[in-house]
Amino acid sequence: MVVSISHPLSFLIPLSQFEAIHESIVEICRTMAEETKNPGKDIPIGLIGSMVITTFLYCLLAITLCLMQPYQNIDIHAPFSVAFKSVGWNWAQYIVVAGALKGMTSVLLVGVVGQARYLTHISRTHMMPPWFSQVNDKTGTPVNATAVMSCATAIIALFTKLDILSNLLSISTLFIFMLVALALLVRRYYVSGETTIANRNKLIAFLLISLGSSIARATYWGLSKHGWIGYCITVPIWLLATIGLGYFVPHARNPKLWGVPLVPWLPSASIAINIFLLGSIDKKSFIRFGAWTGFLLVYYLFFGLHASYDTAKEFERGRGWKNIEEGSNGVYSKDVPIASGKEMVSK
Repeated sequence: MVVSISHPLSFLIPLSQFEAIHESIVEICRTMAEETKNPGKDIPIGLIGSMVITTFLYCLLAITLCLMQPYQNIDIHAPFSVAFKSVGWNWAQYIVVAGALKGMTSVLLVGVVGQARYLTHISRTHMMPPWFSQVNDKTGTPVNATAVMSCATAIIALFTKLDILSNLLSISTLFIFMLVALALLVRRYYVSGETTIANRNKLIAFLLISLGSSIARATYWGLSKHGWIGYCITVPIWLLATIGLGYFVPHARNPKLWGVPLVPWLPSASIAINIFLLGSIDKKSFIRFGAWTGFLLVYYLFFGLHASYDTAKEFERGRGWKNIEEGSNGVYSKDVPIASGKEMVSK
């Protein structure tokens, strides 16, 4: 039975657009930290606030969609367009399509903004030419990096199939999220020179067990989607590894202002969920991702590693990060303080 709703116009924006909005806000918050007045306060508020708002809207859209159409009949390719058509609102599907196109455009534009900031930071360590890190005096933005990334994004979007791009984006995003959660655990439980060898070894062991059980669970799901024995083995192993990490390895450092709560449970769950989702992506996408990753690793080992090492040596010789990041040949003076990130952007 299809339940009609009295005021559906407030839900005409498609789910894909909210996905675009959510990813756009998160991307902006992460990559534009240098351009905020108080990153330690503004970034967490922006991230948490955006996630709460978009999650609430996701729930409203899901409820509305299920009220319009039985969930068994939901079209996974165009859920809202088909749902509106099924209730006789054929004109509404055009609004949905327009919103979806707007969402895709927003993702591309915001992606350019984030990628340009990534390229700027990479070039500051001389892994890319310093020309990319030049900041416009008037706008305070990396114009060169933005122009290059805009052209590159447009070319890739024009000549590449959407399903290939979406799968590569999914792999890279999930893989990065998994690495961030893993790095959070390492940072919280390990400090070089302070953590004992025994605690370090326990940390490594528990992390390897957690990763191994998560990979095994994703593999089992891919090979046997109707079985359950594998989950009865891998889930308890992951649970025991997380418990062991929480009770047998002491914290090496604690956050001063903002910190991830429920450590190690939340990061460990993030690792498990992201690896499980990675297991749902097709083989060809992993081959493409592996090829690009291999190419970038070769570039980093033969060029980027040496460039960043030379940059660190220049800093040790007293030039300071300001001149190094701006690609200047000036000499650092002890009487002049090193510019902060905000000052460098404003300059």
